[in-house]
Amino acid sequence: MTAENDLVKLYSDRILALATDIPHQTRLDTPCATVKRRAPLCGSTVTVDVVMRDGKVTEYGQDVKACALGQAAASIVGHAVIGATREQVIAGRDGLKSMLKEDGPTPPAPFEGLEVLRPARDYKNRHASILLSLEALSEAMDEIAQSDCA
Repeated sequence: MTAENDLVKLYSDRILALATDIPHQTRLDTPCATVKRRAPLCGSTVTVDVVMRDGKVTEYGQDVKACALGQAAASIVGHAVIGATREQVIAGRDGLKSMLKEDGPTPPAPFEGLEVLRPARDYKNRHASILLSLEALSEAMDEIAQSDCA
């Protein structure tokens, strides 16, 4: 019964509210890069479209088909991404991985809102879905860095 109670706590009202408030759900017509990532264990997918100018995200679109935790992460990323630099996104991605896998510190700004997902650290089968948005965004930014779109 304890494991079931812990799982209920994991899906807190805050996480469920975030999952229903995902910004930037319209795909972009002319992105600098588009990346789709899939979590093999659960089948969650996130597709991101990104436009960057002067080293910062200026436009962002996402298509999120994930569990509530993946949706909550996408919501937090979506609310924080405009104006973010590649360095901030990579630090956010790495910080989220550390928080989930090693109980590391909260990811740095502008992604500190991901702290709400800390209780998921005990549910390793959920980590891939939670990481999808920042992993797709990081990959898209890497592609942009290799192009002349930025």
